[in-house]
Amino acid sequence: MLLAATAAIGQQTHNQYEPPNAPGAGQRLLTQFAGEWDVVKTFFPRNGKPIVTKGACKQYMIQDGKFLQSDFTFFNEDGTKTTGTGISGFDSKTNRFTTVWYDSRQTTMSIRQSDGTFDGKNIVLWTTPLDTEHPGRKTVARAHLEEDGRVLLHRHYVIDDNGDERMIFELRMTRK
Repeated sequence: MLLAATAAIGQQTHNQYEPPNAPGAGQRLLTQFAGEWDVVKTFFPRNGKPIVTKGACKQYMIQDGKFLQSDFTFFNEDGTKTTGTGISGFDSKTNRFTTVWYDSRQTTMSIRQSDGTFDGKNIVLWTTPLDTEHPGRKTVARAHLEEDGRVLLHRHYVIDDNGDERMIFELRMTRK
């Protein structure tokens, strides 16, 4: 009984330190992204023709509807596959989206975060460097639904030193 009382006090302290919260406006949008999707990824090299790769994605809400998990498979021309996973969340206290991405191509992870503005329809994510001493390239990603939720469009841009954006790749996802 004493152990149970001690655990209850510890839980109260943790809840006071980090109060739980419920899904908010960002989760309402992320929930609309859930489902199975056909994917067309178009990579835009600095020179040459765009490279198109087909794929599939399954997206679903996890952790009691607080986060969206996105599991991608891309089918390469040589018959191989690459996979990637994204986790997206929204903090209603800061009004910020945060995403984490990792894939089978690299041993690195990328993190992107919004700037605290959210219009209820568009997600805009900025590069968040893990190594602040060597931040790497600056990028922005934008995502929104089109065609009454049938198409999910993700576009990623690199930003040069003048602040000009150049599209790196686009994911055009069509609901199955």
